[in-house]
Amino acid sequence: MNPVAKFFIIIGAVLIVIGLLWQMGGKWIPLGKLPGDIVIERENVKFYFPIVTCIVISLIMSLLVYLFRLFR
Repeated sequence: MNPVAKFFIIIGAVLIVIGLLWQMGGKWIPLGKLPGDIVIERENVKFYFPIVTCIVISLIMSLLVYLFRLFR
């Protein structure tokens, strides 16, 4: 199989799994509502910056990449 096609198939499968986990796990995993996420609400404006959520996702992705390279 062409390596590029194989890469796209794997990336697509990973994105599908992440999407399903995000949809189903959203009830139990409060991503986007963690302590430390910045929310500023005014009369007509709501500013939301999920800094802690971004850090958590970055750590998880870094761990997955590290494990993928370790067992490759």
